[in-house]
Amino acid sequence: MTDTPGTDHIRLIPILLLALPLLEIATFVVVGSAIGVLPTLGLVLASSVLGAVLLRTGGLGALARAQAELQAGRDPGQHVVGAVMTVVAAVLLLIPGFLTDVVALLLLVPGVRGFVWRRLKSRIAVSGNFTTFRGGFGQTRWSGDRTQARGPVVDLDEADYSRGPNPDSPWRIGKE
Repeated sequence: MTDTPGTDHIRLIPILLLALPLLEIATFVVVGSAIGVLPTLGLVLASSVLGAVLLRTGGLGALARAQAELQAGRDPGQHVVGAVMTVVAAVLLLIPGFLTDVVALLLLVPGVRGFVWRRLKSRIAVSGNFTTFRGGFGQTRWSGDRTQARGPVVDLDEADYSRGPNPDSPWRIGKE
């Protein structure tokens, strides 16, 4: 069996997943002995609260900026990657440990974010037709740089629609 070029780093993931808790425990011991148990627990708790706040606010804000870029007809890729980095940083802050906190804080530094974006930009392909609806059902839709009609609107009368069970439904056969 031949390996695909560039997949050597994937083999390291299980090793890193096994080593991470051990490294986190070691950093707990080192930090705890340097500053004390209660301040160490306080730092862990504070980073978890920061992660929860960041997850709730930061990721949604970046996604809103990405949608604004998309509606303006510009490439939202950098904002989407920024939102993903914010969410990853928030999740890493929620995980108890100092090593994951350091990685999370690095993901929040603008210079690091720019570096990651430059590395990922050539590997990200935006495909498909981004569509965002305005005005509700049956209105128009914005797709790229053109506005299109969505097709006919079907209005149902009270007699055409009911929430009660349909005795003629094929899903009811054999249920009675």
